[in-house]
Amino acid sequence: MGNVAIKKQETGPLEACIAELVTLLGDRLSRVAAVRSRHGRDESHHDGADPDAVAFAQTTEEVAAIMRICTRHRVPVIPFGTGTSLEGHIAALEGGISLDLSGMDRIVRVSPDDLDCTVEAGVTRMQLNEHLRDTGLFFPIDPGANASLGGMTATRASGTNAVRYGTMRENVLGLTVVTADGRVIRTGGRARKSSAGYDLTRLFVGSEGTLGIITEITLRLYGIPEAIRAGTTCFATIAGAVDTVIQTIQSGIPIARIELIDEASITAINRYSKMDLPVRPTLFLEFHGTEQGVAEQAEMFAAIGAGNGADVFTWASQAEDRNRLWAARHSAYYATMQLRPGAKGWPTDVCVPISRLADCIRETQADLAQSGIIAPIVGHVGDGNFHLIFLYDEADAAEVAKVVEMNGRLVARALAMGGTCTGEHGIGYGKLAFLEAEHGPATALMRDIKRTFDPLNILNPGKVLVMD
Repeated sequence: MGNVAIKKQETGPLEACIAELVTLLGDRLSRVAAVRSRHGRDESHHDGADPDAVAFAQTTEEVAAIMRICTRHRVPVIPFGTGTSLEGHIAALEGGISLDLSGMDRIVRVSPDDLDCTVEAGVTRMQLNEHLRDTGLFFPIDPGANASLGGMTATRASGTNAVRYGTMRENVLGLTVVTADGRVIRTGGRARKSSAGYDLTRLFVGSEGTLGIITEITLRLYGIPEAIRAGTTCFATIAGAVDTVIQTIQSGIPIARIELIDEASITAINRYSKMDLPVRPTLFLEFHGTEQGVAEQAEMFAAIGAGNGADVFTWASQAEDRNRLWAARHSAYYATMQLRPGAKGWPTDVCVPISRLADCIRETQADLAQSGIIAPIVGHVGDGNFHLIFLYDEADAAEVAKVVEMNGRLVARALAMGGTCTGEHGIGYGKLAFLEAEHGPATALMRDIKRTFDPLNILNPGKVLVMD
């Protein structure tokens, strides 16, 4: 938050680098101000920083050539997918080249018998699922935004389906990566398990473009369920809703989605999405399976919910009704912004063990009530992850300071409960200090890894780690 300290490149090396890139890419190297501005800002509240130029790559070989040129001139490279990140991941803090991978949008291979596929980094999740529609398969990771799969891999994305299908970490089988010095390496493979060497795939997943440029991803796929049933249920208290989630998971009910929406978020969603949900703590949920299976699962869940104070159940089996429900959930950010027109929105997230989730949310709500700051809560409660959107006046220094302090207390609270400073959004440059607080001495080893992969510190510098 606040002004970003930007260290620009020296003119000589930068201009020499750009001249070589123009020879390689022609008009796919842009220095247009509007293009640069678009590539220096994500969807977060953090200040952006424009790159000196934007390179539009079309192949892995081009990415490798770009990296060799930039390494030779020591010019930073910031990977760019769709720009939907939330912690300042794509800001060019030291200038340099924004490497736009959106043109690498080919679906290389789909193998229905093996339930896997390989895609280029610029393919979006919606594009992949549209391509898969006639195969009976789908890719389940759903962070809300139509993000690129390269970006989702780089940020270890999650989403509403994570409670059943996991995150990108569990669903990436292998990668093609271009290293800082322009080598092309392949990690993992299509085998469902391997004991061969270090797990470099998991190292790159979640590295936020600081260790290498991901250009291709091999992904797990899943069969489209025979039956899907979604619904909502309301509770008297947040604790009742969270206890229902815990007991549902402990009972082994294979729920696919289960999202907590607090009263403030319900108010916002009702206004924005033209719904009439009761303004109470609410769970949005979904079951996948056979017709008989989802009916049994819904019945078991309803019994657990009733025991915790749930008294309104609404079920939706038709695709149109389910889509409307989840569209409303995914629009929660835009809905929340209308609760205080003209305000700045600061989305943040933490994750705790689900046994501490009710405590963490309850203490956070008490903190919010005392502060007077509006910050609706939604959460992927099946895995202990929840999100706040602080609404504040960026021109009011006292209010800004209050939000900064509250975000710090939120993270400290989560860490004290055995949680993490971010379950989904990542570190970027917005949560650098919290990474140190969470991992302590282990961050020194992370720096050693960074130096090994990127000795010149040109890959997305200023993100994830503060380098010495």
